[in-house]
Amino acid sequence: MGASGGFPIDLILFGMIAAFLVLRLKSILGRRTGYERPAQPTARVEQPRDTAQAPAPPPPVQRALPDPATPLGQTLARMNSVDRTFDPNTFLQGAEQAFAMIVGAFAAGDRATLRPLLGDEIRGAFEAAIAEREKEVLTQVTDIRSIHAMSIEDAHLTGTGASIVVRIVSDQVNMTHAANGQVLSGTDAVTEINDIWTFERDLARPDPAWHLVAARSA
Repeated sequence: MGASGGFPIDLILFGMIAAFLVLRLKSILGRRTGYERPAQPTARVEQPRDTAQAPAPPPPVQRALPDPATPLGQTLARMNSVDRTFDPNTFLQGAEQAFAMIVGAFAAGDRATLRPLLGDEIRGAFEAAIAEREKEVLTQVTDIRSIHAMSIEDAHLTGTGASIVVRIVSDQVNMTHAANGQVLSGTDAVTEINDIWTFERDLARPDPAWHLVAARSA
């Protein structure tokens, strides 16, 4: 390497080569190539729509009242003559509420709720059944899914003492479990049940509550 009295020629050549390489790299790095990922459009995220529909409410309870011209209808009219507040349709509404309360309280062993709703004889039977269930460490599961129909089947009036027989058609789930959870009776399937319940009340008393005095399955 050498030159006398002047700038070294080889350094000039190296400098020119380096400048050329830098420019070449810039031209390559500044261009898009086929291997580059194209710009991705911004995706709009939408929340999935809730397509699940709320369960349909149960159909209204069909309440059947006797023809006023029939002997049964005339008995109910005489009850109204003793107690002007008595109305057969209102009575059925109250019987529906009492049915749900009594069935639920019996399954839960809730004696306090049952007492004011039951006549003396049936109260003793209910409490004996609850005591036996507790002794055997059994659990009663009863779920009234819906009440389809209620109808007045019979009625009697003796003095001021009134008695009304009601048919109640309902869908229920009934099971009895042992202490270890084993199902001893019943099933988790929904079953239609026809109940015949008899309610009594002294119409001359100011207490408007009717008491369940008899219950059986039809």
